[in-house]
Amino acid sequence: MIIKTPLGLEKVVATRALELVRGRAKPRPQGFMGLVILDGLEDPDGAAKLIEDHIPEAEYVLKVLATTRADLEAVARLAADLARGRIGPDETFAVRTTRRGKHDFTSIDMNVRVGAEVQRATNADVNLTSPDKIVWVEVIGPTAGIAITPGDVVWKKSRPGKPSVLSLLKRISFVQMPYLGEGARPMGIRLGRAAQAFELGELVIAPHQPVSVEGLHEFLSGLLEGRESRFRIQKRTYARKVSKVPIRLQDLYQLVRERAGEPMLVTDPTGKTASEAADEIEDAFRSGGRVTILAGAREGVPKGVFRFATAVIDLCPGLTFATEHTIPAAVSAIITCLEERGLLPS
Repeated sequence: MIIKTPLGLEKVVATRALELVRGRAKPRPQGFMGLVILDGLEDPDGAAKLIEDHIPEAEYVLKVLATTRADLEAVARLAADLARGRIGPDETFAVRTTRRGKHDFTSIDMNVRVGAEVQRATNADVNLTSPDKIVWVEVIGPTAGIAITPGDVVWKKSRPGKPSVLSLLKRISFVQMPYLGEGARPMGIRLGRAAQAFELGELVIAPHQPVSVEGLHEFLSGLLEGRESRFRIQKRTYARKVSKVPIRLQDLYQLVRERAGEPMLVTDPTGKTASEAADEIEDAFRSGGRVTILAGAREGVPKGVFRFATAVIDLCPGLTFATEHTIPAAVSAIITCLEERGLLPS
């Protein structure tokens, strides 16, 4: 049995597994981190169930059906033999290879070769996104182990039919009154990161009265730094293209005048709860255009602006959010409301 763990927790998992199911445990085989090999088990199926039920540090528990030398042809033949009777012709499958050590093939090479042989042996179709079965090829140095599991054992970020909120987020213009004074720069960093994390259509900084240039400079510098730090992470980790959220500066009252007649949601403790304002939120996003969300900082949005709002929303009745929490709280509440109304695109 192969147990996959977070790096650094191999010995913890090995010890706990021995307490539960006995047998022999080897953490970090051949020095490879994130692995525990467990053998000498009287009841492998029962042992796997106990480990899954009682060891949260065990991310994947794979019952190895057979092993062979780490060679493309040898592994492909063995996988085809093991797949017969375990993967039906009316099912779909995918191959997942993890290679540890130096070899004359890549993980992709193994996926392709094993996939071809399994398909030939079973007449099953390949489905890389939501397969019925997964053929695991775990290569550890000179040896390869093969396991076959249901496809739903893998946690996925995306699945068929799972809604994507990105197109809706791009329609949001988040208007934030500036946070000035002590702590302006750190607050700006946090707000810049939050706006970029949600990939909003834009972030508008909107003072409603004359402000100190020095304080505003500190706040805006923090915003740019926070946006840039989150953007660098997104570029490195996302497979899709990511754009920087535009940051603009405009007087609050002029912005409200300019956008009169457009959907505008104001966050304030005097407003309705998100569920009470669900109809107004739905109507705002059904309009198909830009939706403006206004938020205060140390002081709230001026009350005269409320008359121009589609809805005034209290994000958490009984509590006042810290400024840096407003973007995540407001966007999450609105997306949850839209999901309940069936407005999120697939």
